[in-house]
Amino acid sequence: MLDTNAFDLRKYLQGNGQSVGVWIALVAMILFGALRYDNFTGAYNISSFLNYNSMFIAISLGMCFVIMTGGIDLSVGSVVAFTSVCVAYLSPYGIQVALPGGILAGMAIGALNAFFVIKMRIPPFIATLATMLGAKGGALVISGRQTISVDWGSNFTKFGMGNVGGLLPWSIIVVMVLAVGLWVVLEKTSIGRTVEAIGGGEDATRMMGLPVDRAKAFVYILSGGCAGLAGVILASGFGAGQPLEGVGWELSAIASVVVGGTLLTGGLGSVPATVAGALLLGLVFNILNFENGRGVISFSAYWQMVVRGMFLFVVILLQSRFSRAAAKQGA
Repeated sequence: MLDTNAFDLRKYLQGNGQSVGVWIALVAMILFGALRYDNFTGAYNISSFLNYNSMFIAISLGMCFVIMTGGIDLSVGSVVAFTSVCVAYLSPYGIQVALPGGILAGMAIGALNAFFVIKMRIPPFIATLATMLGAKGGALVISGRQTISVDWGSNFTKFGMGNVGGLLPWSIIVVMVLAVGLWVVLEKTSIGRTVEAIGGGEDATRMMGLPVDRAKAFVYILSGGCAGLAGVILASGFGAGQPLEGVGWELSAIASVVVGGTLLTGGLGSVPATVAGALLLGLVFNILNFENGRGVISFSAYWQMVVRGMFLFVVILLQSRFSRAAAKQGA
């Protein structure tokens, strides 16, 4: 008899074929960069790359759970901006106050999303679009449309600028601990199995007596909390709360989740592959910056977005081939 609680290796290496492509592409990109560019594997590039992309990993993790239920959260980018301003005001009290304060602020907006979706039965796209606009407006109002400098005298900036052993930033360590915790939740708990079941069919999940509303509330509050964590990293790493930041970050999170193999229709997702997807998309920009530094070609920020979009399209095509191949093997 199949043990549904056990770690299913096939789910990540085969499953719907999606997660295989992102791991192959990530390893290939790392090898390409290491062989082509000087200092690509240097401590400075690794540390700065991980520190910056820890924000996108965080919001992608929350988005992964939301999309697994068949929902969407368009508010995460604005929540990052809003919480970055909030924690800038809290920074004089140190990271021990600002970190939980930022996460709680994000969770509050996530709870509002959950209320709209579950109690008021507003479609997630519309509900989170409304909170996206509200959070963005709130960030501009409380900041006076200006960046808010953090208190450099406290220990707040050490979270976003400090690292362990000169290589691993504190931000990526915290985010990786979060990822491990969420993997455990998804794979080992009843709430994780309910999240996946909802994406497979919400009505059927209700008929089985599973706590659908509780699981949906969990994923939206989680998404808000992850965005709040990203806001703390943003303010701490850049030394200011930035109300105009976060534009389009929700699209980057969705792209990372899709590249990682989570189905937009819900029901299937992978925490490790979502992390790999976020790192892969961040690596595209990193490699393009190194390419610009060689002086052979020059990509502006706008062309980098075009290349990134094309790369995303190619990766999804490859994933589709893996998916069809896996389906034929299972037939």
